[in-house]
Amino acid sequence: MRDKHIGFVFYVSFIIVIALVLAGVFMPETLQGWSSAALSWVQKSFSWFYMLVTTFFVVMALFLGFGPYRKMRLGKPDEEPEYSFYTWIGLIFAGGMGVGLVFYGTAEPILHYINPPPGTEAETEEAARTSLQYSAFHWALQPWAVYATVGLAIAFIKFREGYPVLLSQAFRPLIGDQVDGLAGKVINIVAVITTAIGVATTFGLSALQVSGGMSEVFPVPNSTATQLIIIAVISVLFMISALSGVNKGIRYLSMINLAVAGLLLLAVIVLGPTAFLFENFTTAIGSYLGNYLELSLTLAPYSDEGWFGEWTIFFWAWGISWAPYVGTFIARVSRGRTIQEFIIGVLAVPSLLGILWFTVFGGTAINMQINGIADIAGPSQENQELALFLMLQNLPGGLILSIMALLLIIIFFITSADSASYVLSTLTSSGAITPGKTVRLAWGLLITATAAALLLSGGLQALRSIAIIAALPFSVIIVVMAFSLLKGLRQDKK
Repeated sequence: MRDKHIGFVFYVSFIIVIALVLAGVFMPETLQGWSSAALSWVQKSFSWFYMLVTTFFVVMALFLGFGPYRKMRLGKPDEEPEYSFYTWIGLIFAGGMGVGLVFYGTAEPILHYINPPPGTEAETEEAARTSLQYSAFHWALQPWAVYATVGLAIAFIKFREGYPVLLSQAFRPLIGDQVDGLAGKVINIVAVITTAIGVATTFGLSALQVSGGMSEVFPVPNSTATQLIIIAVISVLFMISALSGVNKGIRYLSMINLAVAGLLLLAVIVLGPTAFLFENFTTAIGSYLGNYLELSLTLAPYSDEGWFGEWTIFFWAWGISWAPYVGTFIARVSRGRTIQEFIIGVLAVPSLLGILWFTVFGGTAINMQINGIADIAGPSQENQELALFLMLQNLPGGLILSIMALLLIIIFFITSADSASYVLSTLTSSGAITPGKTVRLAWGLLITATAAALLLSGGLQALRSIAIIAALPFSVIIVVMAFSLLKGLRQDKK
């Protein structure tokens, strides 16, 4: 039976994603060449714009959370939150950056230590401090402010104004009923394509990390065949979760994952250099907050900007490309929260936990590197996905910790696939808050098949570059959305 909600946006975006995937499969070198050149041009010409626009989103989020609209509730004035605080935070992490934290939590700080930003000498005390400072910077306020802006705009228009869960509807205060026409469809198609490509490439990275971790823990080859088997198994598990719905599948898995992540974090703190880690955590927060404006608005115009393009600008663009997916999912699970609760829960809590995660895992790896306990940096330069497991294996009970890490990655993998298929289905089903299971499975299968096909062809990097390039025009869309949200809040308050 045909789903009445499926229409133009679904078919157009589905076809475009398939076309891009086919290009990655059959013309990987051509697509890689084109996308690399385009990405290099975007990074060199618009780095300043990414720095300014992400800082703007932080200012916007803080104004919304502590300004005149902070007590406004995303729903009826007396409506209670749909989920408990613990479940809500678990869902935000599962949909937000769980996979990213696990993938980069150890790798990024250790790689910054041996290859720091311009002006810092490698493998020094200053390099160690700077590595944790920049890791905190890349995973704290800036990306979460982007997600908070998009999520709040969608939650406001859905739960406060009663319109569908569509990115286009967030522009209603500015352009009125035009959001129901071609302009709205174009916005939703761009959001769907950006989301599908960004999520598919992240799945490829997750498969690489699971495969790399298994090869470190068990006698399993770190090969393409292993990665394809992992994707196939995850696909089956994700389908079971997807068919259970948000209130069962994603919800329960997110709660389990938050518990596993907390146990693993606590274990590394206790078994690692505990005092050293708490000193680093305190120092990282202090240097991050103390140098916040300088970090947010600093590039290297008089020297090589390669480092900033490879790290800071890459993360800002990647975060923006994920904004429609993460923002829509956060909006879906935030009914009944006040705007202040929303901003604190989406901006402050994940930022603080993110800084703690990076200083614990990255700090432990740097400590091992400095004291000659293990060479984490060398192998990580070639395979970033191995950094976490190389560090864990050198702690007491390393085998158990590595198995916990594998479990964590796998559940994050499943919840990300599940929540991504939910968001893509909602955006292509006229904003239905409970989209049909058929369309959810269709999107889930497409993004997992995309990851598998690109791992086989070598086109994963090219498609990731396209997602980052698409973030440039989409960042402008989010800025306009922010002003639309302000206008809607002002009208609502009147």
